[in-house]
Amino acid sequence: MTTVLLTGYILMWPVTVAIIAYVIAHGFIKDLKRARDEGDSVV
Repeated sequence: MTTVLLTGYILMWPVTVAIIAYVIAHGFIKDLKRARDEGDSVV
C-alpha cells in the first residue's frame, strides 16, 4: 500500500508540471496571436 501511494505521489508531479506548462504556453500563444492581429509587440 505504501509503495502504491509513494508511486502515485511521485508520478503526480510531472503531470502537474505538464499542466502548468500547458496553461502558460496557451496564454502566451493567445497573447502572441492577439498582438500580431493588432500589429503590436508582445514585449
